[in-house]
Amino acid sequence: MIDIKKAGFLFGFAEREDEKIEDIKRCLLTLYSTRSGEQPLDREFGLDWAFQDKPMNVSKNMFVVEVIKKTEKYEPRVMVESIEFYSDPKTGHINPIIHLEKGAEW
Repeated sequence: MIDIKKAGFLFGFAEREDEKIEDIKRCLLTLYSTRSGEQPLDREFGLDWAFQDKPMNVSKNMFVVEVIKKTEKYEPRVMVESIEFYSDPKTGHINPIIHLEKGAEW
């Protein structure tokens, strides 16, 4: 199972705008931890969690596609460069690390 709430973020740029980066992290965690369809006025907000009950290789691919697509739409200040996964042997969960670069609206 991919544990979205333990997603890590790595920014591929050095900025002294700590408040802006913290705001982006907060926004992305909200976006990624919300199921698509839960927001009353924007049913597309959030991730489609269909990837959670698929085989791991399929699940990772579906997750990557969904994160890239939704980040591009809802958080244009950054863009996803790559996503890595590492497993937590204590829980058996897979945790994503999302690498980000400056987006169009930085």
